[in-house]
Amino acid sequence: MRSSPVWIPTLVLCVLSATGELPVTPPVPLDAPGPVLPTEVPLPEVPATVLLRLTIDRAGEVSQVEVRQSAGVAFDRAAMGAALRWRFQPARRGEEAIDVRVDVPVTFEPPVHGHHIEPVAPQPPSFSTTVRGASQAPPPVAVGDFHIPVGQLADVPRRSASDLMLLAPGVMLANHGGEGHAESIYIRGFDAGEGKDVELRLNGVPLNEVSHAHGHGYADTYFIIPELVESLRVTEGPYDPSQGDFGVAGTVEYQLGLARRGLTASLSTGSYAARRLSLLWGPPEASEATFVGLLLRQGHGFGPNRSYANAGIMAQVELRVGDESRLRLFGTSYGSRFASPGVVRETDVVDSRMPCAPDSDSQFFCSYDPNQGGAGQRHILSAELQSRLKRGGRFVQQGYVILRQTRIRDNFTGFLLDTTPPDGERQRGDNTEGYYRGSTMGLRGRYTPGLTLLGQPQPLELGYVARYDDVRTRSRRLRDSGGVPYATVFDNQVRTTNLGAYASLRVAPLSWLTLRGGMRLDTFLFGVDDHNRPTEDRDGPRLPDESLEAYGFFASPRASAEIRLTPRLTWLTSAGLGARSSDAAALSDAELAPYARVASGETGLGWRLDGPLALEARGAFFATRVSQDFVFDETVGRNQPVGASQRLGAFVSARGTLQDRVDIQASLAWARATLPVPGASAWKLWDGTVMPYIPELLGRVDASLRGTTRVAGQQVDWNVALGHSAIGPRPLPLDRYSAPIFLFDVGTGARWKAVEVGLSVENLLDTRWRESEFNYVSNFRGPDAPPSLMATRHFTAGAPRTFMGTLTLHLDLQEDSP
Repeated sequence: MRSSPVWIPTLVLCVLSATGELPVTPPVPLDAPGPVLPTEVPLPEVPATVLLRLTIDRAGEVSQVEVRQSAGVAFDRAAMGAALRWRFQPARRGEEAIDVRVDVPVTFEPPVHGHHIEPVAPQPPSFSTTVRGASQAPPPVAVGDFHIPVGQLADVPRRSASDLMLLAPGVMLANHGGEGHAESIYIRGFDAGEGKDVELRLNGVPLNEVSHAHGHGYADTYFIIPELVESLRVTEGPYDPSQGDFGVAGTVEYQLGLARRGLTASLSTGSYAARRLSLLWGPPEASEATFVGLLLRQGHGFGPNRSYANAGIMAQVELRVGDESRLRLFGTSYGSRFASPGVVRETDVVDSRMPCAPDSDSQFFCSYDPNQGGAGQRHILSAELQSRLKRGGRFVQQGYVILRQTRIRDNFTGFLLDTTPPDGERQRGDNTEGYYRGSTMGLRGRYTPGLTLLGQPQPLELGYVARYDDVRTRSRRLRDSGGVPYATVFDNQVRTTNLGAYASLRVAPLSWLTLRGGMRLDTFLFGVDDHNRPTEDRDGPRLPDESLEAYGFFASPRASAEIRLTPRLTWLTSAGLGARSSDAAALSDAELAPYARVASGETGLGWRLDGPLALEARGAFFATRVSQDFVFDETVGRNQPVGASQRLGAFVSARGTLQDRVDIQASLAWARATLPVPGASAWKLWDGTVMPYIPELLGRVDASLRGTTRVAGQQVDWNVALGHSAIGPRPLPLDRYSAPIFLFDVGTGARWKAVEVGLSVENLLDTRWRESEFNYVSNFRGPDAPPSLMATRHFTAGAPRTFMGTLTLHLDLQEDSP
């Protein structure tokens, strides 16, 4: 029997999941037999290296092997076969065994020419182990602080990266503006609009747009390529000192990465002429943080005035700068155009008065005003330097530039608001155009010195933000015929500077108790040039321009206490203050700019089981009070202030994974939002008028099952996925309620070698549902029709059952070695 070839390996374990919170002991090899090449495979003439990524579980077993860099099929298989036989003393954090992922380069050396080598049994490899620190999520600051890897749940059908927010409990999305308009976010009992109460970030870059014409804090995430989203951090509530402006209901941050190396091309086509092309490339020799992605989408939409077309590119490269520093350069460019159906009156649909065919489906999906829709562009450049310092310290510095432009046209009331011109001209309609153009420059950084006290690490973090916005924001009324502007609602040039700093400290005075505390300080300086002032006042003629300046300051402490009841069960209580900055258009000169202040508290339990079968469950109660809240006002087409509000709620969430086969997540959330009775105690969180449009009950299930089978002797990988949303009745003005909504989406796919096919079906049961629903007075019968003064329901139809078929080619650009 021929012995295996002489193997001279070079193996370096880089622990990727150590957190640095407690001392980490790397895994120690106990038994590591060398790889065996088949006899027919010649030894390489030059060193051949296979880079493996191993998952080493708590028992010291290698539970998963992935090739990160190929040296050819034969060498890959030999290295993987050997790795599955390796045994380790498991890694430990303190005294607790932990799961880790490691990158292991296996090098096959050529024979020494001119020397005869006796065949010998392979020797166990020698390991050089370097702990590289935290890539695992840091400990949560609250029960509602979720670090969500997308993982296998990417199989669940989703229209955009926005839908990934549904992986967090208590989140609902709605859209009355079409494919390309920002989603309205309902989270934790808040109607957060298109971003006014949720801070959104992409790889640390802020996405909320200040003083936007469509609504302060408008944040469009439609440009994010879903396949490039590696994970999300959703922090519900203002409990982390790093959370900044707009973090009233919480913060959502997208983290990008591309796990698969090589080139992936995907072409999809489906119902209503929907077409989608994506190209993804990850250089085989680079990490997941280096990638390029291109996405093109277009379609006619599922009814009149719903067409869309958009294109975007995202690219990032990670460079090593010395032994302990990494530089990430990120850029994205995106453009879109979309038509919007707007809202329709329920009575017009029921009575078949809509300008479409008389059948019920045509009436349900019809639209009034073809002038509604929008367009947008967004361009981002970002550079982030991460450095590891001596004694476990860490320093991160980021700078970014954002350019964007949007134009959105919508009509919520028809011909109700416009008064008949004095010259007898017919009514011109209530179509409103919101225009926004702006540029943003910013810096952000954080420093962790790596302090120790009494032999234990005490993570102290210091951070800062600096952001400058220069924007033009304008709203005008458009004629019903031709869309020509006839009146200006507001027209402002806004300059905003936000400077903020925070400090946080985590200490563990007892083995079962961890305390966290921090303080954040934010200042804002506003400069506004109002270009829509009257040309005459009571003192006589004047110029239509006016300038003003304002200043604001806010301090927000945040704290939490974590009690470890058992090794797997934790009780966590958190409290904090947060704030939303002012819309500059509502400020007056020399004003101490008011903030909307939020006070929130939460307490609950978390339970976790690691291993091949991993389970995590959480549940919590929370209470929140906001000093100044907003509710949608149809007369201006945006949210308007209504005074203080309060919320009481609870949620439960669970996720279970079985290796790479099964991934299931489910959540149920309840929240009651009310406007308090004037003069009532702040502790009476239940009393008051129920706020409209916010659902009290939300449920969500995402599940994916993967497996392999053999067809005609060939291995075929397959997957089946399900997504289910349950939305309780939503309160509407004047004591009305919407109907509950139950939606099911399914997807399936199969892959043979480099070819993958898939089919997704959204709204499987073809439910007729209403994505947005309102209750108010309007007049869509025409400029000469007498308006009705009775409020009635208005809605935007949700998508019917839609199909999408996908063909994907997985192309590995790295050639096999001879």
